[in-house]
Amino acid sequence: MKNTPDSPLSYRDAGVDIDAGAELVERIKPAAKATLRKGVMGGLGGFGGLFKLAATDYKDPILVSSTDGVGTKLKLAIDLNRHETIGIDLVAMCVNDVLVQGAEPLFFLDYFATGALEVATAATVIEGIAKGCQESNCALLGGETAEMPDMYAPGHYDLAGFVVGAVESDRVIDGSRIAPGDRILALASSGVHSNGYSLVRKILSRSGASLASPLDTLLGGGTDARPLGDALMAPTRIYVRALLAALGQFTLKGMAHITGGGITDNLPRVLPDGVEAVIDLGAWSLPPVFQWLQQAGPVAPEEMLRTFNCGVGMLVVVADADAEAVSCCLREAGETVFSIGHIRARQGDAPVVYSGTLA
Repeated sequence: MKNTPDSPLSYRDAGVDIDAGAELVERIKPAAKATLRKGVMGGLGGFGGLFKLAATDYKDPILVSSTDGVGTKLKLAIDLNRHETIGIDLVAMCVNDVLVQGAEPLFFLDYFATGALEVATAATVIEGIAKGCQESNCALLGGETAEMPDMYAPGHYDLAGFVVGAVESDRVIDGSRIAPGDRILALASSGVHSNGYSLVRKILSRSGASLASPLDTLLGGGTDARPLGDALMAPTRIYVRALLAALGQFTLKGMAHITGGGITDNLPRVLPDGVEAVIDLGAWSLPPVFQWLQQAGPVAPEEMLRTFNCGVGMLVVVADADAEAVSCCLREAGETVFSIGHIRARQGDAPVVYSGTLA
């Protein structure tokens, strides 16, 4: 039948496919079900997700919440047509943030927005979110899929995540007990994680480097033969299980998730007045993907340290007497740990002081 100005219109005529949305919900139900944990009530499809806090073992819980996205790493995922791990990034950025206050992630919700819903792509992304939730022992409680014609370029989408965690009121970590003499431990990152990708994409554009080129070839040598695209798409490391294990045995005085702002801007967020952090840049080696970014930019060392994690995705401040035992605990949980500095009485204006060379 020929459409005329008076023909009846449907939502699909306007670019929104309700049936595709329903198909997506059915497809992701098994992935969400795999994330169930104590406290979850009901399943996907309701108007809101239900969680019974009393079903957990907390006696006097404080709820800790966070929301985040994955920035323009999404653009790289879209350009490469690789959507399997970007959902892990989304979960990691949220759960690592509540973790630094000592909180165990309880449940997660996602927001997926696109111009025209491609069920296969959306399902792949959300299945990645479920995988990240499983790694965090965090329930995927619900979410929203928004189909908004004309808001996004074809094939493009956006993501946001929301997490709620809990910590006993007397176990909240706020950095207030950090004192001179404490040791700073660093947990290795898995790569660039999910910050600084606007600069990454600028470097890619300027350098003309192919995402298929092996890193060791681009660097003129080395041991990382992964294609550059693989290195840049490596999902953000989730530190939940390892650090919760350490929290169960030791006093961790402060933690900093190294996201946008790098060590320079994130570590001061947990430092009390009157102290400063001294970081030895020679305590760890700059991973190959960061070496390439620094050289190809070129990017000055101080800019590297304020934009990227430079190989360390989480910092933990502990009493010097506990440092070796905490390091051992974290290594047994699968983390690579570096002792990268210490806390001292404030001597200058900068809360973070670097020594050595980033290399």
